[in-house]
Amino acid sequence: MTELPVPALSLVALIGISGSGKSTFAGRHFAPSQVLSSDGFRAMVADDENDQSASAAAFDALHYVAGKRLAGGRLTVVDATNVQDHARTNLVALARAHDVLPVAIVLDLPEDEAWARTQRRPDRTFDRPVLARQSRDLRRTLKKLSREGFRTVHVLRGHEEIEAATIRLQPLYNDRRELAGPFDVIGDVHGCRSELEALLTRLGWELSRDDAGRPVNAAHPDGRTAVFVGDLVDRGPDSPGVLRLVMGMVRAGTALCVSGNHEAKLLRKLRGKQVTVSHGLAESLAQLEGEDDAFVADASAFMYGLVSHYILDSGRLAVAHAGIKEEYQGRASGRVRAFCLYGDTTGETDEYGLPVRYPWADDYRGSATVVYGHTPTVEPQWVNNTICVDTGCVFGGELTALRYPERTLVSVPAEREHYAPVRPLAPVAVRERPGDLLDVADVLPGSGRRQLETPYGRIPIEAPQAAAALEVLGRFAVDPRWLIYLPPTMAPAPTAKADGYLEHPREALEGYRAAGVTRLICEEKHMGSRALVLVCRDEAAAERRFGVRGGEAGAIYTRTGRPFFSPAVTADLLARVRAAVSTADLWAALETDWLLLDAEILPWSAKAGELIRGQYATVGAAAGAALPATLAVLDAALARGLDVKELRDRTQTRAENAALFTAAYRRYVRPTADVTIAPFAVLAAEGANLAGKDNGWHLAMADRLVAADGALFTPTARVHVDLDDPASVAAAESWWCDLTAAGGEGMVVKPADGLLRTARGSLVHPGLKCRGREYLRIIYGPDYTAPETLTGLRGRNLGRKRNLALREHALGLGALDRFAAGEPLWRVHELVFGVLALESEPVDPRL
Repeated sequence: MTELPVPALSLVALIGISGSGKSTFAGRHFAPSQVLSSDGFRAMVADDENDQSASAAAFDALHYVAGKRLAGGRLTVVDATNVQDHARTNLVALARAHDVLPVAIVLDLPEDEAWARTQRRPDRTFDRPVLARQSRDLRRTLKKLSREGFRTVHVLRGHEEIEAATIRLQPLYNDRRELAGPFDVIGDVHGCRSELEALLTRLGWELSRDDAGRPVNAAHPDGRTAVFVGDLVDRGPDSPGVLRLVMGMVRAGTALCVSGNHEAKLLRKLRGKQVTVSHGLAESLAQLEGEDDAFVADASAFMYGLVSHYILDSGRLAVAHAGIKEEYQGRASGRVRAFCLYGDTTGETDEYGLPVRYPWADDYRGSATVVYGHTPTVEPQWVNNTICVDTGCVFGGELTALRYPERTLVSVPAEREHYAPVRPLAPVAVRERPGDLLDVADVLPGSGRRQLETPYGRIPIEAPQAAAALEVLGRFAVDPRWLIYLPPTMAPAPTAKADGYLEHPREALEGYRAAGVTRLICEEKHMGSRALVLVCRDEAAAERRFGVRGGEAGAIYTRTGRPFFSPAVTADLLARVRAAVSTADLWAALETDWLLLDAEILPWSAKAGELIRGQYATVGAAAGAALPATLAVLDAALARGLDVKELRDRTQTRAENAALFTAAYRRYVRPTADVTIAPFAVLAAEGANLAGKDNGWHLAMADRLVAADGALFTPTARVHVDLDDPASVAAAESWWCDLTAAGGEGMVVKPADGLLRTARGSLVHPGLKCRGREYLRIIYGPDYTAPETLTGLRGRNLGRKRNLALREHALGLGALDRFAAGEPLWRVHELVFGVLALESEPVDPRL
């Protein structure tokens, strides 16, 4: 058997004359979906695979489909004669356009044998001269396949070799997805051997030395793997020493290393190529003169074998010297290698004569963490899940490593400035628009719908919903750097069956029993406006975690992302919240310097004043003016003996209902100066999504804030319920009745254990609101309790609202997960945007 290695991601061109067995070979060694046959495409476009007049259209279609497969990272096999130059040129160009390797497999069957096979096929109608011409073209082809750009060429001569061949798909050299780490990714060393030893030691590595005391290997007791981002050589005092150590680690399997541009240039010089000796190359050449020829040859072979980048940890980590765009990851071409070694430039030079580099990381939207070097900076900075770990050790800065997956940085200072930089090291410039903010292209559906991925399922967003959300975010939202979460809408309890009620605790509790949840907590529902309170310990914390400088260290915003108060009122409230958090010692308890609180801000009139005046007060005033006058007229008519008693009784009932309506909304109106906050959840802190904690824990945190400042924070009453205990259920119902009779809005029923899933794996509702009978007059109108009206309302469709609440809940949880994991802000905003987009769904606002 003859084994033919073929890169797992490549464009394979089968080459051979008609009758050489290409289709049979393809069917034996590749999946049907991987093979694109010219005959098959002729049949598609012309209903006849022998119609040569359809060849141009067939190959257009074939190349289009091949391009789509290669763009998706799929092996593609082209089954055609491919003996003509232009056919192969087009395939090599297609492979290069998608940064995959072109592979040629030649089936060189004797012409006589191929003609004999052709004659046995009744569907082949061409003459022998056609085959002879193909055979002559094949002979010329064999001499130049490598020059044409095919990276791998396999030639099988004769029937026996063709039959004996097998295909072995092999990963690209840069594909090490099977390595999960943990890793220590080390920045540009540039010959600073002493600092490299110090960094490895600080990271816990144990060095091995040769008889001369030189470090030649290192291993980590916890099995970590070092990954070097290249530029091991040039400028520094001991490039050979760095090479010796890294070579030993790579060969021992404790390290990986990608090529830097300085290795590439040194290698070209060592191989006799004409290069300009600059940027520290002279130092490396002088140091290598002190090494024996065997070491220099060994180092040359090592540098020659360095790949452009590595894909690690199932595709979650990419390491390249100058960085790598998402579309280049796991690909192989000259273009990919050039980008990995040198990055991308704008074509301009700065005041120091150095090229201005294009900030590719600002546009990065890949899921893989990219770690790179090449451009020294004083302090590493995360941008869109990418980080540069070159901190200019050779220029007197530091040598830095990123520990992965921990995402922590470890550095050692340079012993001295070994080489004067052309451009002084400087902190990363503040961007006017941080590259990790959401871009319109990140959220606009490409084909009418966009699927947002969350750990709790896929959530579809339609184009009209996206447009509505863009309007809000673009015109009304708070500074987006604060906007890390939006809460879901609150679903109502199932419709009540009790006489005279639209909502009742019995159905709310039983709704959870149906979902398999029996431990519940009923919380007082404050009649206010939902708000998110994001507070930082100080301005330094705001700058460090949210990138906000020189402003208020926090934000208070509505559930649609808009500022809740004016800047002055916001600053005053945040100062009081910050003081209370400090008094309650929550910074230390949660090991954080910022908190995100979910709360109600009271009174309702603080935010809904215009709504109350324009919608509710006008109704109450009109009823208060008209109905008593109407009653007076009816009473006079009744006294004169007219038959208006039924009308008078209905009007009396309407007047009483109107009075109840006015009393209901007036309970929630008070001076804005009396604003208080009723917190009921601590959603997030540094490195933690806390939304899934049990609701008892959340209320305990809220109680600590109430204890710290009872004037600012309003407590939330609550009752614990065990559905398996009838007395507990009865107590909860009685509590709700007392609460609503005293003028309270109602309660929210929640699973005591916080984030839960049903037996089928879907999310359980985080809360169901159960509103009081009198409060619902505000929502459904003064006369909603009339039997005929109540009967109609019982037919309200709750399914859409309940489904919307669950989808928004999944998006909100996903956003907090991403923020806690340190993902780029655009990834967080993608899901926050989804919540806002879903809010445009046509759902009855009274529910």
